[in-house]
Amino acid sequence: MSRLMTISLERRGVSCVAELLDKDAPRTCEAVWRALPLGGDAYHAKYARNELYTMVERFADEEVGLENPTVTPIPGDVVYFSFAGGMLDRAFKEEKGIGALPGVIDLAVFYGRNNLLLNGDVGWVPGNVYATIVDGLDRMAEACNDVWRSGAVGERLVYRRAES
Repeated sequence: MSRLMTISLERRGVSCVAELLDKDAPRTCEAVWRALPLGGDAYHAKYARNELYTMVERFADEEVGLENPTVTPIPGDVVYFSFAGGMLDRAFKEEKGIGALPGVIDLAVFYGRNNLLLNGDVGWVPGNVYATIVDGLDRMAEACNDVWRSGAVGERLVYRRAES
């Protein structure tokens, strides 16, 4: 039986449903599933292109490592990134309010094409594709694009287990 989660932009009142890719990323899926609900302030990526993400404290007992990695996510990919404390620059951490954390998890939704996970500070940044959006990508893409145009202030990106 497939495990589903709802991903929502709370202020905009838009949600989509994603199916966990348990066969492709079992460690990541299990860690995220156990930790749900997860969420925080929404941010639109500066460089990756069509990405909306939130950053949360580390939640897994052990780091899951890379599995089902990509540096070229496609529309509908839901991706997990783990950043050690020293990997992110000071100004970025202060801006996001995560400066005191030893590391963070970045939970991202990719809603359009031509994404490339290349960071000017560290180079290639592979992430684990652990879910795919199976319902509502069009609505979510429109809302994510509105975050890009109108701003993310006050918006929260939240991941929850889908109700059966």
